[in-house]
Amino acid sequence: MSPRGVAIPGLRERLFDAAERVLAREGPAALTSRAVTGEAGCAKGVLHTHFEGLDAFVAELVLDRFARTARRAAELPALAGRSTVAENLTSVALALLGSLDPTVVGLAMTRADAALRIRTALAEGAPGFAAIEESVTAYLDAEVRRGRLAAATDTAAAALALVGTVHHLLMTGWGGASDPRERVERLVALLVGPAPAGECGAGPTV
Repeated sequence: MSPRGVAIPGLRERLFDAAERVLAREGPAALTSRAVTGEAGCAKGVLHTHFEGLDAFVAELVLDRFARTARRAAELPALAGRSTVAENLTSVALALLGSLDPTVVGLAMTRADAALRIRTALAEGAPGFAAIEESVTAYLDAEVRRGRLAAATDTAAAALALVGTVHHLLMTGWGGASDPRERVERLVALLVGPAPAGECGAGPTV
């Protein structure tokens, strides 16, 4: 799954950013290797020099954005006791939603080889929704230990509900919503509820 040794510093991210701009401006049909390299200001053949074709490139783009959000989610447990539970969960959920334009995800899912590459990489341990779910669970467990969530909270189920909903919104183009923040905030409020009585200085978590 790895690209063929991208040697130019920053080239990988430069191509990924260019692809996202092309998709946002012109839609999936416009995404070609020439369009990407032209947008990035690179030589025409550079994408195929460093990636095994356009499907491999699209798959790597999706996996890169998932990994970036997984790294952010991995920082969640360290936030236990800071800000509010709702704010912390909302932040990581919106980061995942913002990591990929639904157009990019939709394109990847309609390209059979790209979709297969993504599924294979995730099955082999590439960071994605499962890693994010584990981080959210660990964070919620930490908040239970601090008393900022009720002891009876099913943290694994709450993490699954949050990450599963975000996954659904991504796969369905945010479900028709131009800004998914309100949906995410409502879900988080439903999952974590008000703070337990006596939480120091935080008041309600939602």
